[in-house]
Amino acid sequence: MKTIEIKQEVRFCQMEELNEAEQRLVRKAMQATDNSYSPYSHFRVGAAIRLEDGSEIIGANQENAAFPVTLCAERTAIFAAQAQHPELSIEAIAIAARNDKGFTEDPVSPCGSCRQVILEIEQRYGKPMKIYLYGTKGVYVIDTIRDLLPLCFVEESMR
Repeated sequence: MKTIEIKQEVRFCQMEELNEAEQRLVRKAMQATDNSYSPYSHFRVGAAIRLEDGSEIIGANQENAAFPVTLCAERTAIFAAQAQHPELSIEAIAIAARNDKGFTEDPVSPCGSCRQVILEIEQRYGKPMKIYLYGTKGVYVIDTIRDLLPLCFVEESMR
């Protein structure tokens, strides 16, 4: 039996260590939590994406009493961008979450479905998408979804 070593890289920093554009994107994700419809969980998630032309689009989680049809903030932002600007790749996504007490201390990571959608976008455009995960303790900075989804399922997996 052989062992395969998988290296993942996640950096941790404070907001003020990010450049101005990165800080703006994270702040937009924080503001997007105001647009969350989460009457059941009271867990508000916001996402902001930056397209290759510099434009930014936000998304927020949208819950439903039939919980499986709930849509996450990451996917609302990504799908809105793809519907409006299918010719533009997504350079970065920032994600923030809060509950009734305020923003989470630790950054919240995308769910498995959102990770798979982010991976599909990276595959579609042939470019990594930088990921910023906000928490009051600091921000995780991740260069590609493959660092959160190392054994991923992609088109080549079906061949």
